[in-house]
Amino acid sequence: MLSDLARRIEDKSAVVSVIGLGYVGLPVACMFAQAGFQTWGVDVAAERIAMLNAGKNPIEGKEPGLAELIADVVGRGRLKCTTDYADLRDVDVVLVSVQTPIDEDDHLPRYAHLRAALTALGAVLKCGALVVIESTLAPGTVHKVVIPTLEASTGGKVGEAFFVGHCPERVMPGRLIHNLTNMDRVAGGWSPEVAEVMRLFYRNIVRGQIDTTDLLMAELVKTTENAYRDVQIAFANEVALVCEALGGDVWTLRELVNKSPGRVMLYPGAGVGGHCIPKDSWLLIANARDAVEAQVIPSARAVNRAMPAHVASMTEAALIECGVAIEHAVIAVLGYAYLANSDDTRDTPSQAFIEIMRERAAEVRVHDPYVHEFNGDAAAVLRGADAAVILVAHDEYVDADWTAWIELLRTPVLIDARHVLPDGFRAPGAQVRVLGKG
Repeated sequence: MLSDLARRIEDKSAVVSVIGLGYVGLPVACMFAQAGFQTWGVDVAAERIAMLNAGKNPIEGKEPGLAELIADVVGRGRLKCTTDYADLRDVDVVLVSVQTPIDEDDHLPRYAHLRAALTALGAVLKCGALVVIESTLAPGTVHKVVIPTLEASTGGKVGEAFFVGHCPERVMPGRLIHNLTNMDRVAGGWSPEVAEVMRLFYRNIVRGQIDTTDLLMAELVKTTENAYRDVQIAFANEVALVCEALGGDVWTLRELVNKSPGRVMLYPGAGVGGHCIPKDSWLLIANARDAVEAQVIPSARAVNRAMPAHVASMTEAALIECGVAIEHAVIAVLGYAYLANSDDTRDTPSQAFIEIMRERAAEVRVHDPYVHEFNGDAAAVLRGADAAVILVAHDEYVDADWTAWIELLRTPVLIDARHVLPDGFRAPGAQVRVLGKG
């Protein structure tokens, strides 16, 4: 069966489906459709499906090439989208890209979305089809969750009724198509033969190297690389706090440290957001808790989760310097998405900051040029506020006339938690504080 599947992939007669049309699944579906495969996209959100079948892009923010790609593949009939799994009866390759959240209390993964998708898929899955999980998983999950769920829903056995692989994505908002095309991928297969078929399949859209391995290694690679980044950001954030305490400048320090060979200090900031990094560290250690008492990874999580509270304290201290009590203050928050020039608000640190401010009885206004709820006039949000707090480095804020914007404030307090202001920026009579500067 695998040889037949490989042949259909080579001549592009294989039918492809992508389950979950979010930031990962949507561009993946479009790219395989563009590569010549008849592709089905599946999502539970009927409104999103309607938009896509009309050739419209549901993702906002700066996402080069995506809107044009959607319009092209939908217009040519290469991509069709549905909420009905029955439409997948003739599909040969299924890519699954659904949410894999963690519980806020115990930090363990919750796979309700994944199980639901696999159960619905299994009821219609074609014999001999390849199911590839692109969602990030705790190491061991394909064997413990994915395969048993598919075996139960199909009534067949892995390696006989269907094949399974794990090929975790390496994308980020703002670079979806670029990263999918150019970044290396790890193709973990149920068997070496499955991994080779996966390599053959992904070669249709990936220019980077495709490394084949087993299921566990693919799970480990993705969770480890994101946990590594989380730890490195935590280091930068902790050094920023040290610089503030000692009267240093973390931004100059970072430039000088990075001139030393092998040192790549990341940027500090108001916190870490997005669907991946805040949870993938917990996924990495989730199934090893009985054997390993992890210390570095949980500590890094604690540092990064504390950054919104630190920015809140910076804001309150600056207001006190100006004689304004926090419970009487109006706070203008600039930026709600977790990433610059994106509309992605998943696990955004801005929400944590807003909640802290409201708990302290401050009035909070929010502006974000890419988030529908907050994309009004920035000047209207600033006018009459007691503090402007920059939480996201959107281009609109980088390019702003800050001298004019400060004049809109009732109390001239400006907090820069993302190093948006030009170095050496000063405003007469204003309290200007930059994260990481003493």
